[in-house]
Amino acid sequence: MSDLHARMAARVGDLTAVVVARCAAEAPFYGALPRATLQGEVARSVAAVHALLLRALRDGDGGGSMGPGDLTRLIEWSARRAEERVPLEAVIAAYLIGAEVWWQTLTEAAEPGELAGAGGKLLACLHAALPAVVLAHQNAQEDLHSEDKRVRRALLGALLAGRPYEELAGMARVAVAGEYEVVAFAFESDPPSRLVQSSLDAFTGIPVLMDHVVRIALLPGRSDVPGLVARLEKDVGQPVRAAAARSSVPAAIPSAAQEAGRVLDLVRRLGRPPGCYRLDDVLLEHQLARPGDGLVRLAAKLDSLEEHPYLLETLRVFVERGLNRRQTALELCVHRNTLDYRLQRVSALTGLDLAVPAQARLIQAALVARDLAGPADHRGVTGSQGSAGAAESG
Repeated sequence: MSDLHARMAARVGDLTAVVVARCAAEAPFYGALPRATLQGEVARSVAAVHALLLRALRDGDGGGSMGPGDLTRLIEWSARRAEERVPLEAVIAAYLIGAEVWWQTLTEAAEPGELAGAGGKLLACLHAALPAVVLAHQNAQEDLHSEDKRVRRALLGALLAGRPYEELAGMARVAVAGEYEVVAFAFESDPPSRLVQSSLDAFTGIPVLMDHVVRIALLPGRSDVPGLVARLEKDVGQPVRAAAARSSVPAAIPSAAQEAGRVLDLVRRLGRPPGCYRLDDVLLEHQLARPGDGLVRLAAKLDSLEEHPYLLETLRVFVERGLNRRQTALELCVHRNTLDYRLQRVSALTGLDLAVPAQARLIQAALVARDLAGPADHRGVTGSQGSAGAAESG
């Protein structure tokens, strides 16, 4: 095989040029590279693989292919390509183009008795090289992905804490936008982090910075947060509560994150339905949520209803329906006269008249304060349904 080796060695320079040209024409990744890169680094890599093929052609036995040292070099090159962000599909395309060009040249240079053996060596080299190349590339990509995630987490942590972020943004290859929607999420159960991340990325069209432990994300620009929440609910298969706050500059991200967190906590404490909320949606509740004697005293306005749970339920529905008696009666499935009697009982027990706007607003606030304050020792023991029925009939 030494004569064929010599004839192929004489053509290696031309072969390399042909392979590089075809890679640029047929593989989009290589086609986008600068001409200097193609003629420099890419051409050197192709020539190195040709050198391995030549050595296998010269030294290999009838079934031989590349030796362990050759495979080690291929693995090293593949890992390097992965670190340079060369897509695996581009790497495979280059190997297949190179193999095709090599075979075409073999058919021109080989004597009839040499072609079968040379073709077998080419296939043996491909059989040994491609699995090693793919595995090395994937392993390197996994390492890079892990490092990328670490850097992105560090970048998000810096932005949320108000620390310098510019160097981390460069390492993560993330352009920090001027404006963000800072969104805090709450799920009924723990969905896979990868599923949540994929849903956010697909909706926005870019990789989203998200901390999956504290469940807070930065969405660039004026993103459609309600639309994103709806999409996320479909993707994870469960209801989602979210709170959003806008940050006009990166320096405002920490305060926006605190606001979103407070709103989400408030929404959960109040038992609000799934969806997207902002501070304006719970502004009154936010002010009432401030701890202190005022909140306790406000909640205590309804202590007299503790022993009459049916009256509390009636009052809550009446307030939720905007003090509309018809809608309240329909939801409770009671007659209007029954509803009027219950509301009169509420006024008698609390000393607050729902027909007086100022007192009606006070009752509404007391309901919110009651939800926020939770059970209190000074409240009476909740009465049984039987006593409720007796009270209503009496």
